Amino acid sequence: MEPQAVNTDVRRGFKRILLCVDPTVASSRTAAFVPHLAGQGTHVRIVGVVENARAVIPLGPLGGFHLSTAHALLLQDVENACAASRALFASSGAEVEVQIIDLITRGGGVVQALAKAAQDWQADLLVMGSRQHQGLLHWVEGAVSEPLMKFAECAIFVVPERGDIAWRGRPQRILFAVDGSSASREGLRIGARLAQEGTNLRAIYVVDRAARLTDFVPLTVLENALVEDGNSALAKASRLFETLPEAGGVRLETALVNTEKANDDVPHTIVRDAERWHAELIVMGTHGRRGVVRCLLGSVANSVARIAQTPLLLVRQKDVL
Repeated sequence: MEPQAVNTDVRRGFKRILLCVDPTVASSRTAAFVPHLAGQGTHVRIVGVVENARAVIPLGPLGGFHLSTAHALLLQDVENACAASRALFASSGAEVEVQIIDLITRGGGVVQALAKAAQDWQADLLVMGSRQHQGLLHWVEGAVSEPLMKFAECAIFVVPERGDIAWRGRPQRILFAVDGSSASREGLRIGARLAQEGTNLRAIYVVDRAARLTDFVPLTVLENALVEDGNSALAKASRLFETLPEAGGVRLETALVNTEKANDDVPHTIVRDAERWHAELIVMGTHGRRGVVRCLLGSVANSVARIAQTPLLLVRQKDVL
């Protein structure tokens, strides 16, 4: 892969970026986005995790397969992936280093290893690819991206394996999904760092009109309340954006968007709007809570990450219950 021309203005980006890589197509696609987020003064740590060969090939010994040989091959693949990713930053001006985490000596799982690496290094952005498998294959492979979103404490940039979006510099069309919460306002504040003069920004609030058996109030009453909440949330987003240093030369448009009245939900509506508007990045705030409350509040962001073909920036808001 050839080194790419990048925007070197780190004042509007992230300063400590941890890039998770592995020997897959999804990983190489993900790595190509990161130089556009890095510049002079950015620190990038490329992390490759070597899984325990016994976990990857649990029946290896029964087939006469040497686990030591398998481990050496896994290590070589990860090292090659890290080297290929590092080459992308040749002209970025960023300070780049590589960390190999070998689970055969360290123990534990991939998710916990990456979350700890981000926390120990105090990363402000964790970047990873998502394969977005559906059905049985999703459970058999055990996706890393979705559980990692529950453990990582910094902002997370997720790049789907599918999709044809490619950046030429910073993203030019950024969509913010807001709901009036402190988490969505934090998403707007952090996501605005990527804006430059001429960047198109759009904030949407989804009015959920889909009828469900669990609804206990008339739909018209519920819809009117949601429209009122949505207008309030968008007004707050506009006021917040105007106070940000990044607002100079950039305009934020706002819109209420509706789900269909049947067989629809908020995540699919966000993804549809992003596709219709030709967004190059979706930004969402997500709560850092644990337990049942966290699962409910985080379900929209997780679902968007599972179905979107647009890169997604998830900004964590740590709330105390």
